[in-house]
Amino acid sequence: MEGRTALQVDREHGQELGERFVDALGYATRAHAGQRRANDGQPYIAHLLRVAGLVIQDGGSEDEAIASLLHDAVEDQGGVERLNDIRERYGSAVAEIVDECTDSYGEPRPPWRARKERYLAELDDSSPGALRVSMADKLDNVSSLIRAYRIDGEEFWARSKKDPDDVRWYYGTLAARFAELRPGPLADELRRTVAELERLLAGEDQG
Repeated sequence: MEGRTALQVDREHGQELGERFVDALGYATRAHAGQRRANDGQPYIAHLLRVAGLVIQDGGSEDEAIASLLHDAVEDQGGVERLNDIRERYGSAVAEIVDECTDSYGEPRPPWRARKERYLAELDDSSPGALRVSMADKLDNVSSLIRAYRIDGEEFWARSKKDPDDVRWYYGTLAARFAELRPGPLADELRRTVAELERLLAGEDQG
C-alpha cells in the first residue's frame, strides 16, 4: 500500500454492486414505506439512498452498501426480529454493521441523551464498516438539518422536537471521534459540515 491511501485501495478493490444490493433496496423501501424524515418530511428512502451513495463513494464494499440501506431498519421498523431477518437474508457481515449502527431495539426507547451517550461510549469498539456507514449517516443527517433550518429558521426546532444544544453536542462530539477513529475524506467532510451547522446556529452564517 506504499504511496497510496487506504481510501485509494478501497476504491480499487471495492466490490461491484449486484443482485443482493438490488434486493436490499427493495427490502429497505418496503420496510420504511410511509415513513418520512423528521428533518425535512422527505420519504425515508431518500435518506437511505444518500447514505448508500456516500458509502459507495468512500470505497465501501457491497456488504457496507447494503448495510447503509438497512442501517435504520432495526431501530425504526422491527427491532431484534428485523435484525434476525436481515442476518438470514444478507448474512452476518451486513447484520453486524446494522447492529452496531442501532441504538435501540424496541419501544419505549430509552431517553435520547442516554442512547447517544451509550452510542458514543461504544464507538471505540466499532468495526471499520460500521464507522463508515455511521459517518455517512451522520453526514447526511447534518446536511439535511442545515437545509431544513435555512428554510424554517427557529420553527424547525419545534417541528422536529430537537434541542439545538443537544444537536451541537452530539454531532460535534461525533465528528471529533470519527476523525480520531477513521480519518479520511468522509470524516473531514463531516467535520466541515458540523462546523457549518455551528456557524449557522451562532448566527454567523446566514446562507
